[in-house]
Amino acid sequence: MATMEATFEAPAPARLEHVPHKKLVIMAWSGDLDKIWPTFILGTTGSAMGMDTTIFFTFWGLFPLVRNDVHITGENWMQKMMSMMNRGGTEHLKLGKMNFAGMGPAMMKRLAEEHHVATPDELLEVARDLGVHLVPCQMTMDLLGLSREDLIDGIDEPAGATTALLEAQDAVTLFI
Repeated sequence: MATMEATFEAPAPARLEHVPHKKLVIMAWSGDLDKIWPTFILGTTGSAMGMDTTIFFTFWGLFPLVRNDVHITGENWMQKMMSMMNRGGTEHLKLGKMNFAGMGPAMMKRLAEEHHVATPDELLEVARDLGVHLVPCQMTMDLLGLSREDLIDGIDEPAGATTALLEAQDAVTLFI
């Protein structure tokens, strides 16, 4: 009886051609310094590369868009307490790890200065200059009692999750 040997050759994988993405969407949900910094670095870099870039600021990620001169926000005692415990603005950002009662952010800022890394404020200004869409989450604003007047100038109109998800379609999407 003759034996038959089956030969199976897998087809060579097709070489995929690189397709450049034209859109970048970053969902900024954390207001920690060590998350806002890369959010602005990636957002400005994407825009400088020619990508239509949107950063959607939601929950704690919205606080860096609060003006530095705004101290207490909110309409009721719970919202006011939240704003006292987590003051908005770029001058008051904490580290997610190693905050050390404010020493951690001071050390990070000093290291950044020594290594010529742009500050979050500088990156925010660059983002505005490059046309990055800085979109505050309307639901988060309502939840935390933030008004449009509490937020910095030069940002887009508040929008909701549907708008953010529509923007994220066919885009490189990051969640930071």
